[in-house]
This record gives sequence, C-alpha cells and structure tokens, in this order.
Amino acid sequence: MKKSIALDIFDENGASLGKKRFYTTLDGKESINKWLKTFKPTADSTLGILMADSPDFQNNNHIGILSKHTKGHWIFKNITPNVLIPFSAYFSVRHCIKATWINDRDQFLSPNKKWEKDTEFHSDCLIFMLFHGQNRITCKEGINHFIPFSEKEIDAAEAFESHFMQDFLQGKIKQDSKSTDSKSLFKDELDFIPTKPLIFSDEAKEVLQAGKEIFKHYHTQAKDSKDYNPNAALYDIKAHFQGFNDKGKMNPPQKAQDEAYKERLGTLNYALKNLAKKIEIKVYEYGFLLK
Repeated sequence: MKKSIALDIFDENGASLGKKRFYTTLDGKESINKWLKTFKPTADSTLGILMADSPDFQNNNHIGILSKHTKGHWIFKNITPNVLIPFSAYFSVRHCIKATWINDRDQFLSPNKKWEKDTEFHSDCLIFMLFHGQNRITCKEGINHFIPFSEKEIDAAEAFESHFMQDFLQGKIKQDSKSTDSKSLFKDELDFIPTKPLIFSDEAKEVLQAGKEIFKHYHTQAKDSKDYNPNAALYDIKAHFQGFNDKGKMNPPQKAQDEAYKERLGTLNYALKNLAKKIEIKVYEYGFLLK
C-alpha cells in the first residue's frame, strides 16, 4: 500500500496551485497533543493557561494563551516556567502557517528530538507567542507575567506586579533567589529555563522592537485615561485603542481612532509574519508536520 500520494491542486479558475501530498499512514508517528502531554507543569504559581484542541489546522483557532480556564471541551494546560518554552513551541507551530482549504485536515505530529537543542527556535517561538493575537492574557483577570520589557523601556507610570518575563529572557531565574517573583515561580530543577540571556534572531528582534513601540505608545497616551493600567498586556492595549462592539467582541484595528497606534500595530503584524515564515521552516525540519 502506498504511504502517500501527490495530487495537482487548482483554484476555482483552474490556475495551478502546485501539488499537495496526502498520507495514507503516518508510520506510527504520534500526535502533537500526545507530545504536549509529556510536559508536566509544576506546582508553582501558574503564569497562564494554554488552550489546545484537536491536532489539525481546522482547529487552530482554538489554540490560545489565557489568563484563566474557560468553559468548554478544549484541552487546558497550566503554564509554569518549566513548560513555557515547549508550550510556546506548541502554540507557534500551530499558528505560524495559515489554515487553508488545502491543509485544513493536515495533522500536527510529535517532533523529532532536534528541536530540543535549538535555542534560537525556542526564542523565536517564545517571542511569536508573546505578541500573537491569540495570546489573550489580560491584567483584568490576574497578574500579568508576560511583559517582556522594563518599566523604563516603555515609560510605565508604576512598577509592574511581575517581572517574570524580563527575568526569564535575561536568564535570571535560577540566580535571582532574592526576587519575590523567583521565590514563587522558580525552582532549580525545572527544565527549559535559560541560565543566561536569550539570543534572538533578527526576525524576533524586529517583533520585540515593534511590540515595544506599541507598549510605549500606550503608556504615553493612556496614562491619564480612566482605564490605564501599568500592568497592561498586549490584549489590554488593543482593547484600549480598539474598543468592543455591543456583543462584547473586540473591534477590528480599523475602528481605532489613534492613527499612530494603527501604524505601530501594522508594523508588529508585518514583523510577526516574517517571524512566522522563519518558524515554518523548522516546523517541517523537526517533523511537526509532514511535507
């Protein structure tokens, strides 16, 4: 029996879209969700929640980062420091490639071991996850541990409630035993926790810079507004500028009145697309998807 078959793909006008390979067997490869279950969050304070779903493209819109559990049949995993990197990889692998009618049934798989040593891939995925639209962390539902900048960098009016992400990016987790954050969130035996500052790819640096400009714009423009919060997450910043409709759904960026914000958000989204393309290469190299 053939293990795969390649077919020609055409659009509605008969124009060729290349070839698409379909697999009749995955040769015993495990699902990415089974791989996800191998990572065990510790009993430390939870940083957030990873929401997961069936391992195919058509369910990628259910993959997100939340502050709290929600009601539903989805998979919910507590994010603690030891699983932040693999959970970021899961999130980024699921979101870096756009779902289409061609790939909507493709299955995400358990990767080979090569991803474990690729620290640049780790950093790329972490930054992609921090600034992606499906990251719904909000300071209105608890402490926001996901601010990757210092107060000075973004002109925040007050000190943040958590400096976790700054410490994580700087590799200060295990060394900084005097930090209140460290006492509650870190232990020496945790895996995938950097012991020195992360090194970022050029694509990740562009996302970080674009994200910084949005945070800085918020802290500059919103300090005197009634909904200003120095601990605002990216989701909160988008909500501030874009607002919500009468059904409680956030308005699209086009509805924002602040042109500078829209320009900065456009720059961030462009940088995220470039980072996604870089991560996509590793998705196939490490076997998260079959070509």
